[in-house]
Amino acid sequence: MNIERVGVVGAGLMGSGIIEQTARCGFTVVAREVDDRALEGGKKRLQSSMGRALERGKITGAERDEALGRITWTTDLNDLRDCDLVVEAIVENLELKKQLFAALDRLTRPEVILASNTSSVSITALGAATSRPEKVAGAHFFNPVPVMGLVELVRGLLTSDETMDQLRRFGEALNKKVVIARDTPGFIVNLLLVPYLLGAVRAVETNMASVEDIDTAMKLGTGVPMGPLTLLDFVGLDTTLYIADVMYEEFKDPMYAAPPLLRKMVNAGLHGKKNGRGFYDYRDAR
Repeated sequence: MNIERVGVVGAGLMGSGIIEQTARCGFTVVAREVDDRALEGGKKRLQSSMGRALERGKITGAERDEALGRITWTTDLNDLRDCDLVVEAIVENLELKKQLFAALDRLTRPEVILASNTSSVSITALGAATSRPEKVAGAHFFNPVPVMGLVELVRGLLTSDETMDQLRRFGEALNKKVVIARDTPGFIVNLLLVPYLLGAVRAVETNMASVEDIDTAMKLGTGVPMGPLTLLDFVGLDTTLYIADVMYEEFKDPMYAAPPLLRKMVNAGLHGKKNGRGFYDYRDAR
């Protein structure tokens, strides 16, 4: 089966990026959100992102308009019925994802691949919510999707070779470097990244150094494009906490145990750049 029509469920920070990149690379996209307000938010994020790409000379005005013309926006899950691939990009919650995968399983043709952009949820568990676990896999993109050059493909226990091959071709068609990971919490990137981010939070918690100095030290000392606390704000403190909790539950390794400061900040509503405050204050830039 050739993948031509791609459904994306969820138009948040990650979903809107997947929608944009997929449309820019020539695929027809059906973008679905739960209500009109969320849909409008996704449209604004995508238009803003494409506007920046236009300003930087990454795309032309004609390419932007063509990409926008390939996207259909909807709040009706039934509009995904004719898709060849559906990528889920909703909140990191296993039960909600399982409910969605079960609904997509009933709705779409049996040969359609159901992929999740999850960074931590078990692909095998999602596959078990369907009648086609061999067609369920992970397709974990990185933020911002149009800029970051990687996609982690995650193979569940029953995912078929054919599904992985089709997803590899799809990822490469999106101009991404494809890596393959086993279905273990965190996959490749977060398995290594999360302890680093949590270590930075502990350094703040113990007053080892200021937020700014920790970020500056890691940027200039290791050559990374942004410091760990800026990266935490970018990823989302709530998202990072959820991933850390999942990984700690699986491995029982202290390096995945969320520091109290991280949990307190999330409980206080400090989720990072997406809602205006995290380790830094972004409210003036909103």
